[in-house]
Amino acid sequence: MSNCTLPFNTKNLTLNFGPQHPAAHGVLRLNLELHNERIVKCDPHIGLLHRGTELLITTKPNLLSLPYFDRLDYVSMLTQEHAYSLSIEGIQKNFTQPLNIQKNRVIMDEISRILNHLLAIACHALDVGSMSPIFWSFEERENFMEIYENITGARMHTAYTRPIFLNKTINNTIILKLLYTIKTLPITLIEITSILNTNKVWKIRLKNIGILTLNDETLFSISGVLLRSINKKKDLRQLKTTTYSFYKYLDFLSFSAKNGDSLDRFNLRIYEIIESINIINTLSYKLFKDSNNLKLRMEDVITNFKIWSGSNYLDKGECSTYIESSKGIFGVNTILDNSTIPITCKIRSPSYNHLYILKSLSRGLQLADLITLIGTIDIVFGEIDR
Repeated sequence: MSNCTLPFNTKNLTLNFGPQHPAAHGVLRLNLELHNERIVKCDPHIGLLHRGTELLITTKPNLLSLPYFDRLDYVSMLTQEHAYSLSIEGIQKNFTQPLNIQKNRVIMDEISRILNHLLAIACHALDVGSMSPIFWSFEERENFMEIYENITGARMHTAYTRPIFLNKTINNTIILKLLYTIKTLPITLIEITSILNTNKVWKIRLKNIGILTLNDETLFSISGVLLRSINKKKDLRQLKTTTYSFYKYLDFLSFSAKNGDSLDRFNLRIYEIIESINIINTLSYKLFKDSNNLKLRMEDVITNFKIWSGSNYLDKGECSTYIESSKGIFGVNTILDNSTIPITCKIRSPSYNHLYILKSLSRGLQLADLITLIGTIDIVFGEIDR
């Protein structure tokens, strides 16, 4: 067989990654330029899902706009609702949510965080090549989704955390079910970490892949797990100047790492699930003890009805609210006039900023490493292409 020699003037290959690829998170399209298996250039494209959420919010009363936030990060719904509710409530003069309602909101936020991280870890493991974690994680997710349904009446798109409106609180039966669920979750986490972190192939696929630096924080405004993976302990729930809801009364940990690679981001999500369990455990016992004080007064119900029926108008003003969502810092800026319909509502989503890190982080990696990188960045296109 004769020897075959390649021409000297070879061209780089241009490849479309997604949106059909299962690791492309639905509607992500990357225009890649490859030299053999190495990525020379990565150009993210968005626009396939655009729904005009911010414009639609300005055409409806505040309460009717709430379901749009369920559909932004549809893996971590109630954290988005919480940010919107706080932005509306921040404009109202002399208004403070009761502490029991704040406890409710924090519990639902932490359940959302657990659901988000379980899905991110399980689907990422499947993308890389390990199938077992997705079965264990989805079994736990099903338990939490049942609790979601028991509390809010829906498994997804709940429209539960409403601005100003006094939500129905969690009863003792659901609290006991929640305590039992979070008691069995650590066993699943041990199974997942033991099968992955003891696997040499898994560590090789993640170690030193997609290393973040302090320069990425400056250029792309990264936050959440990505920022904490480069040893920057910035958590809005803990900082005195940015804490919100009942978090200011809680004592909990925020973890960080040093390498900033994909393995660190995987481990940090495991640690955050454990800390969310501790927060839920603490607040559930508090709510259980205070169950006699959870009844709403008729006067409060009448006031809420007047506000949302249009009889009473909301205060005029502007408020920007930022919370620590499951994927990073999520912000909502709302401007109200004397009507119940916002003039403007601008959304700051962490996934939008994190998506464009792919341009710099993927350069020089192999094509197979790109799937690993996308999974540990953890993006959802609902809040990117809004």
